Amino acid sequence: MWSAGSEEQDPADTGKNKARPRPVKQDTYAGKIAFISRSEPRMGFIRSVSIAAAAAAVTLGALGCTAEDPAAAPAAGGRGRGGGGGTVPVTTAPVVNKPMPIEISIIGTAEAFSNVAIRSQITGQLEKVNFTEGDEVQQGQVLFTLDRRPLELALRESQANLERDEARAENAVLMNRRYEDLAKRGIATREQVDTSRADMSALAATVSADKAAVENATVQLDYATIKAPISGRTGALMVHEGNLVRANDQTPLVTINQVMPISVSFAIPESRFSDLKRYMAVGSLRVTATPPNDDGPGAVGRIAFVDNAVDENTGTIRIKGTFPNTDRRLWPGQFVNVVVTLTTDPKAIVVPSVAVQTGQQGTYVFTVKSDQTVEMRPVTVERATGAETVLAVGGVQPGETVVTDGHLRLVPGSRISVKGDNQQAEQAKPQDDRRGAP
Repeated sequence: MWSAGSEEQDPADTGKNKARPRPVKQDTYAGKIAFISRSEPRMGFIRSVSIAAAAAAVTLGALGCTAEDPAAAPAAGGRGRGGGGGTVPVTTAPVVNKPMPIEISIIGTAEAFSNVAIRSQITGQLEKVNFTEGDEVQQGQVLFTLDRRPLELALRESQANLERDEARAENAVLMNRRYEDLAKRGIATREQVDTSRADMSALAATVSADKAAVENATVQLDYATIKAPISGRTGALMVHEGNLVRANDQTPLVTINQVMPISVSFAIPESRFSDLKRYMAVGSLRVTATPPNDDGPGAVGRIAFVDNAVDENTGTIRIKGTFPNTDRRLWPGQFVNVVVTLTTDPKAIVVPSVAVQTGQQGTYVFTVKSDQTVEMRPVTVERATGAETVLAVGGVQPGETVVTDGHLRLVPGSRISVKGDNQQAEQAKPQDDRRGAP
């Protein structure tokens, strides 16, 4: 910015040239205006130094005012990230010492304790279905009836052949006796005696074959009535009345799943297998299976099977538990949450799971000191069971108090106020004090 300055005239000027104003730069800084003449560089330098000194003085004065302003200084006790210089409202819970189970938690699959695919052992027409899809059936209950007439005829034929050959066998025995008697009197030859004896033996064998044929025809007739080999629940019916079924067809007529009891199959990491074996040597291990989105107590069972090898691809070993399943909460093919209880730690250090936080240095909790300030305490998590977490010895001690809510506004040394205490104090005030004086 330029403004008109004083007129300057060369002393050697004889008046021929009139004096003309020289432009001067106007520099504004910290409320001060300086005029620097371009024709006087020495005076301009002195004026610039003066301007800088004045600006420094103004800046120091402003900083001094700021430092002396009480509103600009933070409150002594307000170190929380929430700002405002007050206490940080939080919720707390005590650190307790109580028995806690040592468990292995995995995902498993419910399986039928026994599964049978019903197929016909003979070829014939399906005459009757004696159940409805999805029914509970008992062992020995008749499920299907095939056309029995061809089988009954085959049985009668076999019985007739047996009777015929039995009669022939009896006659052969009599003929053999006669020839032996005649041979003793010298009337019959030895050859005739041997022939009669051979005929007798051949007919005896024929009778035995006929008896086997009768038994086979009887069995085939029994196959016309298909019964349930186990008790369980039937699935979808694949063949309906009037259809021709073939012996040992690839498609089963129906499938029966035994769901009482039921099995749950799951796999545990090989790193936990040594613990499992150690506690199984002491006694039977308790297994709990809970269906997804089921808030009720889990079904309780026992480990019944441990596979004989670790899966090389997954590094796990397959285990099965057996459950009574009288309430039918578990269903074949269903995914379930499985918990294997190995033992119980009688003196575990327990805090609510929400109290444990994770930072760059690992897991930690905020403990409450006697002066209502908090301290960040590193902890080591051993295991988590539901809403509770078991900590290793050395991080916190039973009887201490930890913060369970309000962590985001806390830093070490923050002053806190417990939400529940504030509400109780507010309720304890007289009614007039809450309403205010009239």
